[in-house]
Amino acid sequence: YELMLRQHVESGADVTIGCLVVPRMEATGFGVMQVDKTDRITAFVEKPKDPPGIPGQPDMALASMGIYVFETQFLFDQLRRDADDPESSRDFGGDIIPWIVRNGKAQAHRFTQSCVRAAEEIEEYWRDVGTLDAYFEANLDLTDVVPKLNLYDRDWPIWTDQVVAAPAKFVHDEDGRRGHAISSLVSQDCIVSGAEVHKGLLFTGVKMGSYSRIEEGVILPYCNIGRHARLKRVILDSGVRIPEGLVVGEDPELDARRFRRSEKGVCLITKRMIEQLES
Repeated sequence: YELMLRQHVESGADVTIGCLVVPRMEATGFGVMQVDKTDRITAFVEKPKDPPGIPGQPDMALASMGIYVFETQFLFDQLRRDADDPESSRDFGGDIIPWIVRNGKAQAHRFTQSCVRAAEEIEEYWRDVGTLDAYFEANLDLTDVVPKLNLYDRDWPIWTDQVVAAPAKFVHDEDGRRGHAISSLVSQDCIVSGAEVHKGLLFTGVKMGSYSRIEEGVILPYCNIGRHARLKRVILDSGVRIPEGLVVGEDPELDARRFRRSEKGVCLITKRMIEQLES
């Protein structure tokens, strides 16, 4: 954020908002702004049904990335002011940002000014993951042969907290009971015991029992997949224990009754859902 912070200080803005250009009709889920020639924000509307286009690019819109730079005291003052406003809906993008645009100085910082691309990356990478489908697709992107976000770029490492644990293990090599993973990311402390993973992400400590199968799955830490379970297009919350033989992703109506199913057929499964299923 160095360049964004520098721009914020040099511009003297009350708030600086990260933004990027998106297709206009895809901007309905974002805050959308209009700017002048200096990228000062002149208008801001939260999640408009008919987003305003960019002058000269009517099919595109300038969308907020939800990244803000404030002076601390100024932000505190705005939160107090908004708390005292009986007309406020208590929405950051719907109330506070538009008020600053009207009464202060709000500056846009374009993503292209700060983004660092790896050599293999054709375009700048950013994803909004505010829905199940978007979160799922952003994770599955990482399983591509050349992912849009390259976790293996040594020139631009992505630092994260690493759990000190044993390496992943794949066991059993029999017909129908072969532990393997294809086009997948498997974290440390995972055990794939006579099971299959196709285009999946196994976070730390996931255990898969024999004859189980995951196809397109985001499996959060310390989940346990029972024997003979078949899971397709799923997100498992941390610590979920999938019962033996459970099938998800083959019967849309049944999935929707038991779990939270998205518009694109992704099922979110939590501990509570499994408890209700077994009760």
